[in-house]
Amino acid sequence: MKEVESPRSGLWVRIASAAVLIAAAFGLLALGRPGFYAIAVLSGGFSLWEFRSITARFRATAPLWLLFPLGFYFIFSGTEFRWLSPGVVLAVVLVVGLSVFLFLPGRTQGMGRWAMGLAGAVYIGLPLNYYVLLYTQPSGYRGLFWVLITLGTLMLQDTAALLAGRRFGRHPFFPHISPKKTWEGAIGGFVIGIAVMLLTTHFLLQVPWWHGLVLGVLASLTGVAGDLVESQLKRLAAIKDSSHLIPGHGGMLDRMDSLLFAPIAIYFYASAFHLL
Repeated sequence: MKEVESPRSGLWVRIASAAVLIAAAFGLLALGRPGFYAIAVLSGGFSLWEFRSITARFRATAPLWLLFPLGFYFIFSGTEFRWLSPGVVLAVVLVVGLSVFLFLPGRTQGMGRWAMGLAGAVYIGLPLNYYVLLYTQPSGYRGLFWVLITLGTLMLQDTAALLAGRRFGRHPFFPHISPKKTWEGAIGGFVIGIAVMLLTTHFLLQVPWWHGLVLGVLASLTGVAGDLVESQLKRLAAIKDSSHLIPGHGGMLDRMDSLLFAPIAIYFYASAFHLL
């Protein structure tokens, strides 16, 4: 008889995996910018690979030669590749990328494969670019604090939503995309996310509380949106997890989903009000 994993044991697997990832991340962060860049490359690389495996189920597999170079370009487009204009890159991707498919086998899927390569590079690479931009702020450790606060807020929001949903969940939240999510869980995560962002930005970065409140709302909303977007992608592909890379969590993209959109909103808001 096959042994069925209990919800409690599954939760402990998730916690243990998360602890290992966090420890590894802090070990790399201790190396400074090279370590942070390594985190960006590893998380981006695994996510891009998983996105490609998902697109294979649509019979429009994102091409490696387009997805990875363009994805890594976007990750460092605001820093190391700042000298290379996005307009030039996208022009080459348009003209050369589509022209190549005129000569490749399976060229009837060329437009779809090209679109998937571009979509995956933007979907994964561009958000990571804003984490890099937050980190590389010229004010000492302030950039690192912005990154850690953003990640901590989103992770605690996820955890609070999971626990509140299991304890109090009754009413489905977007059941056609993610049947297990509930309004009670979403609200619990939303409250915790706002509180964490408000308190940490105020006490660690001396950000006025009203800005912290707005940042908390932005982080929470975009965190939920990122989670639902990846859930919808997996539902369309008829899969449960993007991979089995991380025990208890699924793939890297499953772990990154709610983390992708928030840094964009936070960076633009913080820049507009000179909070960085």
